[in-house]
Order: sequence, then structure tokens, then C-alpha cells
Amino acid sequence: MSSDAPTDVAIRVTGVTKCFQIYDQPHQRLRQAIMPRLRRALGLSQRSYFQEFWALKGVDFEVRRGDTVGIIGRNGSGKSTLLQIICGTLQATSGTVEVNGRVAALLELGAGFNPEFTGRENVYLSASILGLTREEIDARFDDIVDFADIGDFVERPVKTYSSGMYVRLAFAVIAHVDADILVIDEALAVGDAIFVQKCMRFLRKFRENGTLLFVSHDTSSVLNFCQSAVWLNRGDMLMHGSAEETCNAYIEYCSQEVYGDSVKITSRQVARETVPTALKPKAKVEKDTRLEMFDNVANAAGWQSGVASIDSVVLGSLEGQPLSSFAGGEEVLLRVRATAHQALSSPLIGFFVKDRLGQSLFGEHTFTYIQPPMQVEAGTTLEASFRFTLPMLPNGDYSMTVSIADGDPFANTQHAWLHDAVLIKVASPKLRYGLVGIPFDEVTMKRVGTTE
Repeated sequence: MSSDAPTDVAIRVTGVTKCFQIYDQPHQRLRQAIMPRLRRALGLSQRSYFQEFWALKGVDFEVRRGDTVGIIGRNGSGKSTLLQIICGTLQATSGTVEVNGRVAALLELGAGFNPEFTGRENVYLSASILGLTREEIDARFDDIVDFADIGDFVERPVKTYSSGMYVRLAFAVIAHVDADILVIDEALAVGDAIFVQKCMRFLRKFRENGTLLFVSHDTSSVLNFCQSAVWLNRGDMLMHGSAEETCNAYIEYCSQEVYGDSVKITSRQVARETVPTALKPKAKVEKDTRLEMFDNVANAAGWQSGVASIDSVVLGSLEGQPLSSFAGGEEVLLRVRATAHQALSSPLIGFFVKDRLGQSLFGEHTFTYIQPPMQVEAGTTLEASFRFTLPMLPNGDYSMTVSIADGDPFANTQHAWLHDAVLIKVASPKLRYGLVGIPFDEVTMKRVGTTE
């Protein structure tokens, strides 16, 4: 399972498969234990009393030391099974897993604690399993309890805990065992907002020196945390690449699954090296903040169904003049032009601006403002206009995703989706904090007294 030899590889998964035996009736489990041997002794042909379910099918990937890797996929894709095999709580049917370093895991709710034990007893049990001595646990116990922040409940059986309290204590333990590798499943989804923020701060600090394997259905979290991602589907590894490329492919796949046979979407894949040099943002620092815009509609990746397409995206002045450079804080007009190749009963055009990690910062769509819905015939060209104040963005690279759909915000079919229709470069000598900066009318500081 593990190796003591120094290596840059934290986790190596090679040809891992996992097959579960599914029994329709409890008595078939007993028959499976007895009958094959009896039939073999009598010279009869063999038969099985179970069905095979292959949760994993030949999964291969590596995680380098210091990397943060996301694992995505729909329910039943094999994510949790893979994590359990990596952590050693489940045995693979075939294949090998090499883990170099101490692993601490927060898997599905309920794993690792004895419900009859108190929180205190479970802290000592779990931490000792993870490799700490009694003396080390004694020294860290107060810090673990402070991090969990569950008060006197630490002296009560964990079977009396809420799901949120359980996760608080479980995460507090793995945060204090000096692990080299953290494995986090969806368990954080049940935590309250304050505790989740505390966990996120810990994980961001942990990433500076540790290796993180992160499982989530939330692609925004994967984009925010992970450099690369593994996409599992029904036991198969469909993709292992950058977090952005893998999440985009997964979102496209999920959209097709929702639409079924009613709509067939096709990818718009463009190799990064084919994007013209003139469209690539160049580092540029001026005296004042400048936002440079680059039209990338022709080279944008995404998908389309053939029912509608995005023709152009133009960001300009309120007078409609296209501009390529902005300062932020001024009123602008975004115009998105699209063509309906088939009739649409309720066309919806929208956009959102995302940062380099793929996190959505702001955006809007036409449905809220265009009522009743505008029915259009095949061959109609539409132009949606969005007038708004451009935010003051911190330095960095951004992009704009645009789309046209048919329906409403809650039930619609996306017919064209372009991930990076516009590329944006922000360069400023001023520091801005947070995801989106805002203009401040006045900032002052004065003395109001002394303590002497």
C-alpha cells in the first residue's frame, strides 16, 4: 500500500478495479459460501448466486506531492469507493495503490467514529489510528476541541450529535494529526457556514505544503481548490487533466444527460495554441487601472446543439462604440448577438464573468427583463443588450462565458455555450481585495482620543 522510499509521487493508482457481489436474498450469501465447494467436490459445473457490480474499472492516475486534485462525477460513479481504497479501508479487486506519507481522511458521514463512544473517546481512538501516540493526543486535545467548537458535547456519545457536530469533530481531528495527505469527501456539505469557512481557511493553508484529494459535486469548489481533476463515470475514468478543462467537459456531459434524446449537443473544442497571438492578453501595467478586452468568440470552447448559435459579443460605451480598454467603475453596454436556426418559444441570452479559477463573479440573463417571453421564428437574429457599471476587478486574467437557451432560468435547454467568448486582462498599480473591487467615495482616519 505504501512505500518508505522518497518520491515526488504522493499517490499512484494503477489499474484499480473493484467488484462488489450483489445478493438478491440474504440466504444466497450462505449458498455462495457452501455450494461452490460442494458442486466442485461432486464434479458439477460451477454457478454463482450473486450479481457483479463493477464500481471501478481500471483506474490509473498519479498525484504529485503538493498537488491538489479534485475528483468529480455523478452519484454512483465510484468516487467514494476510490477514496476508501486509497485510504486502505477497502480492498481493490485488482490493481495497486501506492501512498507515500501519512493519510488523514474525512469520508462519508459516520465513518471512523464509534457512535457509542463519547466525543473525547472518539478523538483518542481516531487520532491513534492515524498514528499519534497517547502523549501527542494529550498535547493536542484542547486544540482539537477548540477547532470543533462543540462545547460540552465532547463528553457525550456521538450518537447524540447532529450531522454538523459530527463533521466538526471529525474534521478537527484530521486537522491536527500532521498528515501529509488529506482526503476530503462530500462530508463538508453538511457543515454550517461559519465552520465551513474555518475548514476552507485550514485547507488553503494546508495546500502550501501538503497534498489534497478533494471530492465534490460542486465544480466551483473544484475550480477554486484544485490544479487538476479526475472525472469518473460509472467506474471508468473518463478524463484526467486541468481542473478547468475537466470541469468544463463534465458540465457539458451533465447537460447532455439532462436533455436526453431531445437535444444533441456537440463540443466546440479549440486547441489553446490555435488562439491567435493577438487575442492573448499581454501583461501591461499603466499609471491607471486598465481592463483590456479581446474578442475570442471564434476560438471559444464550449458546445452547441445546432438550434441556435452565438454570433458576436461586444463590450463598449453606452453609445454603442466598441472599446478594447476600460478602467472599471464606468457604465458600459454589452451586446450579445445570436441566431436562432430553429424556432424558439422563450429565448434566453445570458453571460457571466469568471476569474482564472473559473469562479463566477457576476452575470445576468434576459429572462427577468423580457416578459412575456419573445417567441422567434427560425432564421431570426437576436441582440441582447446589458447596460451596467463595470466592477473594479483585482489584477489578473478573466473571461466571459455567454450562452443562448430556450426556456426559463429554472428549466431550459442550452443551445450554445461558449466558455471564453471574451478574454479580459486587468492591470493596475493599486491593490484590490476580494473577488470584485468596489469604488470608495472616501476613506479617512483620525485620532479620537488616547488611553492615557
